[in-house]
Amino acid sequence: MSASNDGWIDAGGAEEIDPEDVRRFDLAERSFAIYRTADDTYHVTDGFCTHARVHLADGLVMGKVIECPKHNGRFDCTTGQAIRKPACVDLKSYPVKVEGGRVFFQPG
Repeated sequence: MSASNDGWIDAGGAEEIDPEDVRRFDLAERSFAIYRTADDTYHVTDGFCTHARVHLADGLVMGKVIECPKHNGRFDCTTGQAIRKPACVDLKSYPVKVEGGRVFFQPG
């Protein structure tokens, strides 16, 4: 992992995440979830469910939706929007780019 001068964080190889999967990425005191959707796009949100503070990397990705492994709340992983209760507070999402086979994001 490395940071560039313009705030982009190298979060690893793009091919390390299978389609319709999620990976945990920790940075200092923060934790993120990095998603690869079925249409082969990458997205990053905060890593913990806003309902029960369970890490979403243990959840299930279905298309563009991540389902929390504890209470089955769902979020749109492309926007962070909470779309099924008990999750009702949106996740924060972050800018993502893929360059040279690597996933980069700006944690803000």
